[in-house]
Amino acid sequence: MKSICVYCGSSSGAQPIYIEQARLLGTCMAQAGLALVYGGASVGLMGAVADAALAAGGNVIGVMPTSLIEKEIDHKGLSELHVVSNMHTRKAKMAELSDGFIAMPGGAGTLEEFFEMWTWSQLGYHLKPCGLLNVAGYFDGLITFMRHTVEEKFVKAEHVDMVLVETEPQALLQRLADYKPIFVPKWVDRVATEA
Repeated sequence: MKSICVYCGSSSGAQPIYIEQARLLGTCMAQAGLALVYGGASVGLMGAVADAALAAGGNVIGVMPTSLIEKEIDHKGLSELHVVSNMHTRKAKMAELSDGFIAMPGGAGTLEEFFEMWTWSQLGYHLKPCGLLNVAGYFDGLITFMRHTVEEKFVKAEHVDMVLVETEPQALLQRLADYKPIFVPKWVDRVATEA
């Protein structure tokens, strides 16, 4: 594993621990020799994880569509900044550059990007690990919902288990490094649905 994509908020959130853990994640990644791939912003958790990785000597690669350059305030000190035409290209480029994916606290965009990578994993489009850094219980409700999708037979338990969840950056990075890819077909049991 050489690079990890981190999805997180362009805001700082309500609690100081979100910024603290973003900085710790960036530092840990740099110390482990892992390149950070992220959305390219200089603000919020995005800016914090990038700044910390850079300060620790890490390689930081941003990917940002032209329409967000001014809105998200692109980071001027990155190792690389890829400016792309749209969000679809952004997500594809980030996926291409990354060997694994982590979501930190963030909003709808963070969840959408992470869920797309998790879905691609379920479909076998990639076999890269996907993890949630569950800072201060931020993702507790989401994890409960994911289990609910299994109970209601919309998602297989094996697919939910693909999502690695930890509360500390070091532990999550180790789980991603140790990940053994699995592929379980996503398709539902036709006998059960046609009966």
